[in-house]
Amino acid sequence: MYLKTTELIKRLVDDGTVPGVSYAMVNLQRNDLTTNIYGREALIPNIEDLKENQLYDVASLTKVVGTTNVILQLLESNKLTLEDSISDYLPEWQYPQVTIRHLLTHTSGITGYIKNRNQLPKAQLIEALLKLHIGDDFNKKMTYSDINFIFLGWIAASILGRPIQTLVTNRVLRPLEMNSSTFNPTNVQECVPTENSPTRGLIRGTVHDPKAHILKMDCGSAGLFSTKTDLIKVATQMMNDDETLLKNSTKKLLMQNHAPGITQRSLGWALIKSHTNDHHNCIWHSGFTGTFMIIDRQEQQAMIFLSNRIHPNSPNEPFLDRRNEIIQSYLTEKEQ
Repeated sequence: MYLKTTELIKRLVDDGTVPGVSYAMVNLQRNDLTTNIYGREALIPNIEDLKENQLYDVASLTKVVGTTNVILQLLESNKLTLEDSISDYLPEWQYPQVTIRHLLTHTSGITGYIKNRNQLPKAQLIEALLKLHIGDDFNKKMTYSDINFIFLGWIAASILGRPIQTLVTNRVLRPLEMNSSTFNPTNVQECVPTENSPTRGLIRGTVHDPKAHILKMDCGSAGLFSTKTDLIKVATQMMNDDETLLKNSTKKLLMQNHAPGITQRSLGWALIKSHTNDHHNCIWHSGFTGTFMIIDRQEQQAMIFLSNRIHPNSPNEPFLDRRNEIIQSYLTEKEQ
C-alpha cells in the first residue's frame, strides 16, 4: 500500500528538501493504519533524529482543526448563520456586506497594508486589522488570507465570551481526547523546531506565525501544536458517524462547494477531487510550516503529513510542488 507515495516522502527527506516527516494513511473501511516517521527533526544547533509523536506547529491546520469546528458548532446551535454580517459581531468593522460565509470560503476580499504589522503590540494590531477594507476580489474570487480566520475567532469569542484558543481547547481538543495538542507547549524538547529566524532565533515551542505570536490566545488562524496521533483522531471523527465533534449532516455539508460561481471551496477546508470514477469531493488543508491533511469521508480514508519544511530556513518554496506531487500520488494509490 502507498508504495509510490512513501517513496516520494522518503525522497523529500533524502534530498534535503525537508529535515524529516511524520505521516499516516488511515483507511477505516479496512481498519488499516499506515504510519511512520522518517528523517530528522532538527538540523541546528544540533542534529536530532525525529522521534515518534512529537509536537508540530501545524500553522494553518489550526483553521480547520480548531476555528472551523467551533464556528460549525455555533451554526448547529443556531447562534449564527452563514449569511450573518460580520458587522453584527465586530461593530468596528465598516463593511457589513461581508458575511460569515465569505470568511469561511476566503471570498471576503479583505485587503490593505498594515505598516510594521509584525512588530505592532497586540492592541494596535487588532485595531489595524479592523480598519482594513474590501477590494475588487470581494465575492468574486477566492483569495486565501489569515485575516478571515482571525475575524472568525473574534466572532466566536464575542458569542461565547472566551478567547478562540480557549474555545478550541474546550470544544475540540478535550472532547476528542487530543491530550497532547496545545497552544502552549510546556516542554520545548517535545516540539519540532521551525525557522531559525534572524529576529527571534531558533523558534521551537512557540508559534512561528508572526500574527499568532502577537495575538496569542485571540488568534484563530494559527497557533496550534499537535501530534500525528491527535490529528488521526480528528480525521477519524470527520470520517465516521460519531457526533462528538459535529453532526453528520454538518460533516456531509463540508464535502460540498460553498462558494458557487467563484471557486470550489468548502467551509474552512479546500476541496480536491477523488480519483474514483465519480470524482467526488475530498477536503484538504495545508499549513505554512510544512503540514497537510486530506480527508475522504465517502471512502473513509485520510492522510496526515507533518514536516518542518521551514527548518532551518523559510520559506523553502521548492517544497510546494513536491507536496502537491505527494498529494496526487496518495489520491491515486488510495483507490488501488
